[in-house]
Amino acid sequence: MRLSDAESKANALIEALPWLSRFHGKTVVVKYGGNAMTDPALQSRFAENIVFLRYAGLRPVVVHGGGPQITDHLERLGVRSTFAGGLRVTTSETMDVVRMVLVGQINREIVGLINAHGPFAVGISGEDAHLLTAERKSAMVDGAPVDIGLVGEVVEVQPGLVRTLLDDGRVPVISGIGRSEEGVYNVNADTAAAALAIALDAGKLIMLTDVEGLYSDYPTCEELVSMLTASELEEMLPNLSSGMAPKMEACLRAVRGGVPQAHILDGRTPNSMLLEVFTNEGIGTMVVAEAEEPTEPVDIYEGEDT
Repeated sequence: MRLSDAESKANALIEALPWLSRFHGKTVVVKYGGNAMTDPALQSRFAENIVFLRYAGLRPVVVHGGGPQITDHLERLGVRSTFAGGLRVTTSETMDVVRMVLVGQINREIVGLINAHGPFAVGISGEDAHLLTAERKSAMVDGAPVDIGLVGEVVEVQPGLVRTLLDDGRVPVISGIGRSEEGVYNVNADTAAAALAIALDAGKLIMLTDVEGLYSDYPTCEELVSMLTASELEEMLPNLSSGMAPKMEACLRAVRGGVPQAHILDGRTPNSMLLEVFTNEGIGTMVVAEAEEPTEPVDIYEGEDT
């Protein structure tokens, strides 16, 4: 039995070999959110996955949300959360809480989990070194713009600090707060991750969420869409739920901006990132540009690193 288990593990490592070659040295931006952030077992496994990617020769960057934690904190303060178009309506009072929870609490917790395995993670905010500059945005509800307060759209990324950390072998952990001339904005972590992936010339954008991926004609059809092109996704966007729309819009923006692949993965599945990056089948939903990306790795013996 032990020999059989060992052979199975060895086969898994051999299957990962060409993918290790393909993505060695590539930057991978991971948006971390959903239940994976609130379940202690999944939190620990997420940190292990990030450290595995780092040791495997990839350059992971974590961009985190914190919606449930922000809502819980606001409720304890007696402040009711409201949403429009899938985005939190952010007043000046709410912004203080958002900033405190994202930067002062969640960011530190993620850094601590990763650094339990070595001196890797460095926590920063989108405010630091002018990493994320944002402009105020509105949400679209039933085709009309709605004011959602201090919510920003990323208009500029200065990735120098993140590149320096990556070159030093660190794992940047980034809170979705954007700066502006008027103050700070709450930036949706999905859109922040997409903007960073483009600015960093990332090889992948991975979005961890609470669903297995994108379903075809949900809820009428519950068939998981394993891959689709940017143009196919663009046609589907108007019919997506308010919760899924920002995530898929971020994937579309990333591949339109030059990121070869964007993925929606179920963060409730342990090791979902490793299953996506290092196995032939992969999981979740992958979005590619118009010219279909190859789904098989190159022959590593040809000396190519794509």
